[in-house]
Amino acid sequence: MSYKEAVDYMNAQLPMFHRVGAAAYRANLDNTLALCSVLGNPQTNFRCIHIAGTNGKGSVAHMLASVLQQNGIRAGLYTSPHLKDFRERIRVNGKKISKAYVPAFISKHMEEFEKISPSFFELSVAMAFQYFKEQHVNVAVVEVGMGGRLDSTNIITPLLSVITNISLDHMQFLGDNVTKIAQEKAGIIKHGVPVLIGERQDGVDTVFKKHAKLMQSELSFATDHYSVSKIRNWGRKAIHLNVDAFKDDAIFIKKIPCPLGGDYQMKNLVTLLGIIEELNKQDFAISAEDVKKGIRYSAVRTGLKGRWHVLNLKPLTICDTGHNEAGIREVIAQIENIPHKKLHFVFGTVSDKDPSLMLKHLPAKASYYFCKADIPRGMDADSLKLAAADYKLKGKSFKTVAQAFQAARQAAAPDDLIMIGGSTFVVAEVI
Repeated sequence: MSYKEAVDYMNAQLPMFHRVGAAAYRANLDNTLALCSVLGNPQTNFRCIHIAGTNGKGSVAHMLASVLQQNGIRAGLYTSPHLKDFRERIRVNGKKISKAYVPAFISKHMEEFEKISPSFFELSVAMAFQYFKEQHVNVAVVEVGMGGRLDSTNIITPLLSVITNISLDHMQFLGDNVTKIAQEKAGIIKHGVPVLIGERQDGVDTVFKKHAKLMQSELSFATDHYSVSKIRNWGRKAIHLNVDAFKDDAIFIKKIPCPLGGDYQMKNLVTLLGIIEELNKQDFAISAEDVKKGIRYSAVRTGLKGRWHVLNLKPLTICDTGHNEAGIREVIAQIENIPHKKLHFVFGTVSDKDPSLMLKHLPAKASYYFCKADIPRGMDADSLKLAAADYKLKGKSFKTVAQAFQAARQAAAPDDLIMIGGSTFVVAEVI
């Protein structure tokens, strides 16, 4: 079996939530536990940090892995979804899982796995844990796929549980308000394991306090300890940040060059610093210089893409994977601070989400290029255009992302701004 055949097998035979939606969702951990049992429970062979949250968990995971690597720790990293290549999901010290390992893993265990009938995500989690075991990682940074309580990654017992923030997303699975969503994400809190919350938020703090007390877990909020401010833009692709600590013994860092240009990364950096402080309580000895260099080289080391990703400067062309109400609000807030003559927005979303949650925040003074990503779950472009009209958003619909992007490039003047977003899968096709 070749690497391509292995990936084709996973795509064709195993239901993938990010492509087909609800049909791939498993509301229990049984399959993941069964898969890992076949493998001898590899998740018990390495230390790990578990990261959940509505937004920012991927960026935090990538930055943390880079900081750990800077400290000399052999770091595993599991994230999802991938943009272009399945191997993006599983990394050790920034290096993607080898092409040879994927088909070898599937071929070796296929007969036993098929008796379990796993989903794409369940199998990828089991593969990651086995790979981390075989690669002898010191610490694995594990990003939750969706929710927390019933996510396949939630079979681990980490050194630290992290929840970045809570907002509305995947409501058909997690609940129709932030309190219910917070309860699902609080499901990653393990008995006696410290938990860090990235942001204090009205209406959800009490959920975490209650669950942490029940699990006898020490609870802290990163925003109680740190704040981050932007000094200046570092070119057009990155920013310089200052960190203020609220305690004398905490990290204080000046002029951190952050290659991730989105202003929302300031919130993610606060969460990251909270994680570092908690790990240092567990004798990790991560220095301020480790943090500074780890952040500076995070994109290069871990392959992070799609977060305020600058593709071109004339016209300025940016893509961002923000794909829910809170994420799109952050994107629009930053667009408003960028000098430009006209905004061209290549926009698509998925059919199992209410598009109005994002559409109502999009600026009316823009030209829209509505499109459907090449996945079954993608929302029809004509339907999206019709929904957008209710918010006085004007534009054309296109059958493919490539056609929409090409039309935007042809229409844009050098001083205009082209934005691509609304869905991770739209961004993936452009990058």
